[in-house]
Amino acid sequence: MKSSRIMWLRDVISPKHTGELSSYSDIQVRSTSRSSMCLLCKGGRMLCGKLSCPIIAKAQSLARPNMQINSSHIQGSTPPGVFVGRIGYPKVYIGPMVPPFLGETEILDTPEFWMGKGFQDIINYRFALIRGKAQANITDAQSGTRLLDSLQELALGSRPVDSEIFLTKVPKGVLTVGSEIQPFGPSAPLRSFNVSDVSVDHRLENAYYDRDLKAAGAVIDLYDKGTMVTRIQRAFSLGMFGLSKNRKLVPTRWSITAVDSILSQELINRIKQNDTIDEYRVYSFNYLDNLYVALLMPEQWSFEWIEAWFPGTTWNPDETAAAPAMMGDHETYWGRNTYPGVGGCYFSCRLAVAEKLNQEGRQASALVLREIHPGYILPVGVWNVRESIRNTMQAEPQKFDNFNAALNCAMSKLTIPLKNWIMGSELLRRQLFQKKITEFS
Repeated sequence: MKSSRIMWLRDVISPKHTGELSSYSDIQVRSTSRSSMCLLCKGGRMLCGKLSCPIIAKAQSLARPNMQINSSHIQGSTPPGVFVGRIGYPKVYIGPMVPPFLGETEILDTPEFWMGKGFQDIINYRFALIRGKAQANITDAQSGTRLLDSLQELALGSRPVDSEIFLTKVPKGVLTVGSEIQPFGPSAPLRSFNVSDVSVDHRLENAYYDRDLKAAGAVIDLYDKGTMVTRIQRAFSLGMFGLSKNRKLVPTRWSITAVDSILSQELINRIKQNDTIDEYRVYSFNYLDNLYVALLMPEQWSFEWIEAWFPGTTWNPDETAAAPAMMGDHETYWGRNTYPGVGGCYFSCRLAVAEKLNQEGRQASALVLREIHPGYILPVGVWNVRESIRNTMQAEPQKFDNFNAALNCAMSKLTIPLKNWIMGSELLRRQLFQKKITEFS
């Protein structure tokens, strides 16, 4: 798509966000299967049903004065940030992520610090990181390469590191016309990469050098020692854990889900040894136009996560649709052995719920419901679910001595009728229609 196709952006974005209008000449534009509506709407008619335009929000971020890149030599303080792509697996692209400025940049690649931030802040964090990329084989983690060794050293860091990357060309910002794509910063092929001294997190360092410790054991040990999940995921993706002969690079997206899955399963195994909670509890939270309601029941562990995407949202883009699109998955006390169709959010939510119960030394059956309204203008990543449910579970719940009262309370916080949730929920149907053995005693 030619740059002339997005000149309409100049008419709908305030100059205070863009500096010189010529900045748009450096923005590359890509279309998706859902781009036609965006080009027709031009950010002003809200044809998609969203409350604000995600394309304009991305363009505002790309056009910021400090993001006008005119050199292939980038100097800045990396958070530290690295990435491992998934396209071409088992040959993938890896590289550092460096902003074009120095200073305290940890927040740029640490979602644990993003809770409460707005969409524009999150987009700005994502777009601020310039990616230098070079191809690698996933098995390079077993013997190492010069670039991978540098990236692994960087991932051991406990604070931002002054860095410089030399790219083969000037990196261009990419504006994807379509609202289903997460924001990512400019990228270009990597020629070389240098870092100053790294302040090492010795917890990560010990796990990295222990080549007799399996990867899952390293993940759990680091978590128990208080290491942030994001840092564990970063090192996991670079193949820094596990037996020497088994170490492999893991695409960043997959590593996030893998770590959430490993940690949540470990915590579930622990809480199954505990007594159940003594009452029914209802927790609620609202963030980025997402409504979250968690219902904990005084029973053995089971878990269900259901998402309801309203018309005009990412996974239900037809703003004329009659009802929200609902999807979910569940597990019984004995767990599950298939990947949930709802994706990585399942494990992110499961981790946050299991954390809360493990902190209390209790177990429960958990039903977590999420309504995604049109104000959720673009996907920001599964971190949003993990951190939102963490906040949900830390709030003071409303407590009840019977299921019906708790369910009524939960439904009062949501906008979708109970009958719709029942149709999609295994746990609700079990509670409402299946007699318990104690009723026959």
